[in-house]
Amino acid sequence: MLTIFVCAAPLLAQDKPLFKVIAFYTAKEDRAHISFVHEANRFFPAIAAKYHFLYDSTNDWNNMNTAFLQQYNVVLFFDTRPETPAQRRAFENYMKNGGAWLGFHFAGFALTPSAYNQDWDWYHNDFIGAGQYKSNTWRPTAAFLRIEDSLHPAVKGLPHIFKSAPNEWYSWEKDLTKNPDIDILLAVDSSSFPLGTGPKLHEIWHSGYYPVAWTNKKYKMIYTNMGHNDIDYENKTNKELSFQFDNEIQNRFIINSLLWLGGTKQ
Repeated sequence: MLTIFVCAAPLLAQDKPLFKVIAFYTAKEDRAHISFVHEANRFFPAIAAKYHFLYDSTNDWNNMNTAFLQQYNVVLFFDTRPETPAQRRAFENYMKNGGAWLGFHFAGFALTPSAYNQDWDWYHNDFIGAGQYKSNTWRPTAAFLRIEDSLHPAVKGLPHIFKSAPNEWYSWEKDLTKNPDIDILLAVDSSSFPLGTGPKLHEIWHSGYYPVAWTNKKYKMIYTNMGHNDIDYENKTNKELSFQFDNEIQNRFIINSLLWLGGTKQ
């Protein structure tokens, strides 16, 4: 598999990045996820230059090994997860030994049976804590998101309720509110309902509690459900109809999260 690295900030010889980030991605099959990956690989180099960290990205999951990971302070998963036992052991050891992680949208997905079975209990049940994917809204729609932990650095400077970029929102097998290790940072506010437009009725949410971003206090990590752009599938143009990083308030949450994970004071 081709390996692609994108070095974000052209550092001068005397410069030293505040921290180093490596993003893993797959970018296959689903155009909405591919769109998000390409968008992210434009967004993060610009942010790295502004906030003085180093950003690399790769689609070679064989780089998920101890020697490679030890070069980086923060790992990002854009759209999938490690699949081989060796890759999974390397990531688990990385996190258990002080590594940091920011995962987006499909990086948390697992559903048995599917191409992404729930066959990794540590990652889905203990680390992310949500278990299997349960359902989603459709089509991608903006939501009003509410801050659930106003003291966490990831939400610094954000309004208590803000409108997100359009996204496909997930619900989960496990109730995160009953897990003492999970600190929910953002959730869908009730003013969002009905959320989604269908056409299937079960793809429109009318009530309920839906966490959108959270951290597991046993690890240095944040999972966020953002990461699915809207694509014109119906007319078969495959035109990109929305982008995740067109929303300044949501961007602030992502930047805050990354700086916190990188150990940078804001």
